[in-house]
Amino acid sequence: MDAWDPAYAVVAAGLAANRAEVSATALTGGVSCDTYRVEVPGDTFVVKRALPRLRVADEWYAPVERNTGEVEYFRLVGDIAPGQVPEIVVHVPPATTGESGWFAMTWFPPERYPLWKAQLAGGTASPDTGRAVGDLAGRIHAATAGREDVRAQFATEVHRDTFHAKRIDAYLLTTAARHHEVERPLRTLAADLGRADLALMHGDLSPKNVLIGDEGPVLLDAEACCWGDPAFDVAFCLNHLLLKCAWKPEHTPLYRQSYTGLWNAYRARIDWEPPDQIGRRIAALLPGLLLARVDGKSPVEYLTGEDASATRQLVRTCAVGLVLDPPDTVPAVLAAFLGGIQAGA
Repeated sequence: MDAWDPAYAVVAAGLAANRAEVSATALTGGVSCDTYRVEVPGDTFVVKRALPRLRVADEWYAPVERNTGEVEYFRLVGDIAPGQVPEIVVHVPPATTGESGWFAMTWFPPERYPLWKAQLAGGTASPDTGRAVGDLAGRIHAATAGREDVRAQFATEVHRDTFHAKRIDAYLLTTAARHHEVERPLRTLAADLGRADLALMHGDLSPKNVLIGDEGPVLLDAEACCWGDPAFDVAFCLNHLLLKCAWKPEHTPLYRQSYTGLWNAYRARIDWEPPDQIGRRIAALLPGLLLARVDGKSPVEYLTGEDASATRQLVRTCAVGLVLDPPDTVPAVLAAFLGGIQAGA
């Protein structure tokens, strides 16, 4: 435990009578928060507190007030898609600006709610999950697009600063500074994202943040949520399916089906703009995100290390080519990336 004790915090919040009856176990895997599985008599939940500096090699800071934004996202989306985001048990906002508040939310037992990321890595995922995730994302975007009340809640300076720090700077701008051959198009993508004004984004729609429940996917970790371009959410998730084709080519048919199913289900929900219009933005973002996940501030862990250097270079080469000459449809990105991977393997 550090100076902040989650067991003491839940007692102070009235979730337990005394510290002796609280068991708190740190959860691993995240870089941006202190996260604990907390057991009290008769209940188990997750406690989460944002860190000012993320646990990565590069210097990476984000506003700690994003904890409050994540709570707001779960509460709003819980009304749109009941049961498909955690319920908030308690939220303790920061006492002063710059301090980190915390919240407690639903604990989902892993034996009942497997992680989509783990299923994809093992080649055991169902393609139906991709379709369900695409449908859920489309429902959330369709329900929030153009809503001034949601815009007022999530287009704040804190939300925009968080999304800029965690996504625009960490991914696109950092990668642009490291790849001068594609600096201009990456900076253009970053600028377009920064001024987008369409709908509520999750901000971290990734297989690592999707649990598979009996009633469909459950979305976790919405601390990068922001009002902006819903194309980012779709591109961010599809990007992981592409990267896995390079990492585990033996499971490429599964990843291809998941990618296609996600996009088709999402496309069917688009009613706030022409589907081909947002499809072009997703197709433009995908190559930049591919490159960012090997050369940005947060490279995917399965493509780090010396043993993955050849795969990283293969992804890098394909991604740079696609940034310079981006396909104009989502299916075309899949075909071009798979063709590049196969040609370079």
